[in-house]
Amino acid sequence: MSSPALAAYLACPRCEQPLRHYPDRSWGCGACGINFPSLADVPCLFAEPAATLTEWRGKLQFTLEKLGKEATELQAELQNPRLRPLTRDRLNLLNRATVDQIRRLRELLTPLAVHQAQGTLATHMALQTRLPGDQGLTTYYPNIHRDWAWGDKENEAALRLVGGALPGRDSVDGLLVLGSGAGRLAYDLHQEYAVGLTLALDFNPLLALIARRATAGEATELWEFPLAPRTLAEHAVLRELVAPEPVREGFHLVLGDALRPPLSAGSFDVIVTPWVVDILPEDFRILAVRLNNLLKPGGRWICFGSLSFAQALTSQRYSLEETLAIVMDTGFAEPDVREDDIPYMCSPASRHGRLENVITIVADKTRSAPQPARHRALPDWLI
Repeated sequence: MSSPALAAYLACPRCEQPLRHYPDRSWGCGACGINFPSLADVPCLFAEPAATLTEWRGKLQFTLEKLGKEATELQAELQNPRLRPLTRDRLNLLNRATVDQIRRLRELLTPLAVHQAQGTLATHMALQTRLPGDQGLTTYYPNIHRDWAWGDKENEAALRLVGGALPGRDSVDGLLVLGSGAGRLAYDLHQEYAVGLTLALDFNPLLALIARRATAGEATELWEFPLAPRTLAEHAVLRELVAPEPVREGFHLVLGDALRPPLSAGSFDVIVTPWVVDILPEDFRILAVRLNNLLKPGGRWICFGSLSFAQALTSQRYSLEETLAIVMDTGFAEPDVREDDIPYMCSPASRHGRLENVITIVADKTRSAPQPARHRALPDWLI
């Protein structure tokens, strides 16, 4: 889904110079002399892409080994001759689904394994671009099914709240969804509103590859393993993941780090941060300045989610009042704020769904803020 039009919004995550778009649809930085790979046509724009993909491959291997271990344990339990018939049926279902899920994930993530070149560890550490230790390949796996299988009510609520906060004019030239996950909100905004170009950025290759297939109208089948199954048959459910219709032109998926974004300063009319600012390891005060830097003068920031900060330091787990004060201190006008109860992860196969109170913060850029230093990841010994 790359195109020359996207080039105006992209910059090298290493040196912040404009990226070049080559005829073979790849991307590169002339200043750094680095070419960036793609995964199934999704540009992989990490500061040290080879090393980052190596880390993701390690996480993929861990996921597959964990599933394999679960399948082995299930098969061992099935050897018990004293199992009740219904229990045996449930274990057989879980065993078949787990074994099949390994095959499906391995096949889906074939593009990740293709890039076998090892990144330079010294460069990787010098750039401080390590993946967070708490982020696995399937950390947000239930969100995939919410986005593309059964989450219509939640998806519609998010679209109504975020879309209703878009600027009241004929069109938005450039929209960034930062931390786009499996891509449904970015897709819905692009389909529903007059957006010229939508850039959906996330750092998880599983989510990006699902989003690419779904938005192109290609169905993917993966197993859902509900947290609180309603019935025996719903302990494992094979779901078809696909968008209602193929996405229209101007929609782009990019793999990159939100804290070292491969994005040009002052290029976006609107930035949407859905369910992301409170889980990033960087202090919200610094993140707000980074987002200010990416917006055009008068651009709009729409922050959406539960606003439940998870930082290690208690001083950085901000209240709503502190959050709003930080927004105004970092170059934005006094925000509009609303709170709403919306469905959250209400899988029809699970009893675990609930209502979530979400906050929508809408703030317009009134002045530029001094750009902070580039983000530095945790050191290797601490990770």
